[in-house]
Amino acid sequence: MRFTVGRESDERDAGRLRLWPAAIGAEVNLGDRLFRILTAAFAALIVLMLAAMAIQMTRASALSLSRFGFGFLVGTDWDPVRESFGALPFIYGTIASSLLALIIAVPISLAIAIYLSELSAAPVRRSLGFVVELLAAIPSVVFGLWGVFVLAPLLRDRIEPALVPFFGGTANGFDLLAAAIILAIMILPTISSVSRDVMAAVPKSQREGALALGATRWETVRVAVLPSARSGIVGAIILGLGRALGETMAVTMVIGNRGEISLSILDPSYSMAAVIANEYTEATGELHLAALSEITLLLFIVTLALNAAARFLVWRVARLPGEKNRL
Repeated sequence: MRFTVGRESDERDAGRLRLWPAAIGAEVNLGDRLFRILTAAFAALIVLMLAAMAIQMTRASALSLSRFGFGFLVGTDWDPVRESFGALPFIYGTIASSLLALIIAVPISLAIAIYLSELSAAPVRRSLGFVVELLAAIPSVVFGLWGVFVLAPLLRDRIEPALVPFFGGTANGFDLLAAAIILAIMILPTISSVSRDVMAAVPKSQREGALALGATRWETVRVAVLPSARSGIVGAIILGLGRALGETMAVTMVIGNRGEISLSILDPSYSMAAVIANEYTEATGELHLAALSEITLLLFIVTLALNAAARFLVWRVARLPGEKNRL
């Protein structure tokens, strides 16, 4: 009997050893090996596509890179007739509109995320969360048309006349402020949805511990939830910033499209995506096309870097949901 038990134990151990290579990724048959190679090829294809895009944009902008060098980034003149190009007004317009959109959207998005994850009832959470996420499905051209026919006249007639004494400029409705408001509405579902998911990942025991010590609901959110979700919230904000930097149609329709640097949010401006959309199809000179390609390359690098940073921060908070993350 003792020998039989030992033999059965040896057979079970042998079975485990036979399954062990498959568990660690070393396939035991040709089909599994081919499947792993095929899926790995599809994954590598994404990296190759990004590399091919970067190489193509670098080649297309080679003439501009050799002609202007670093001066392209700090130049303020954009004159296709004289073939003088500088991207600083477009860089300023892109950064200014995106940062102003974050200033508007982040408090609202965090308030929505806190309410949905911590304060609302389950039916309200489901319905309101669906409505917030539905904003992300609206095409940008719809936001642009709404900005042209509704937002711009409202700003011009009702809001901006009261802001002119503080910010200067003129109340025309098509300016940096209009673009920032449109962008804030467009990035709001991204920031609020990711922030809500990150807050929901915080262990329930932390909330219960804070409440057991006598904390109010707001104190529980401030002390037990937000510190643990801080990295994920920052990642959500960076994701929103990445979309704001690359947004094209809606911004093009309301920003005013004037390539000048002005400190007033009530003056027209220009973004990198907008100048590409407006001029690329009409550009005929090789240097003009190269300058637009260099702007495309710059926008590609900035957006890719921001999204990579956001993914890393979200991954970090997902790996350590119960610890207080330090940035």
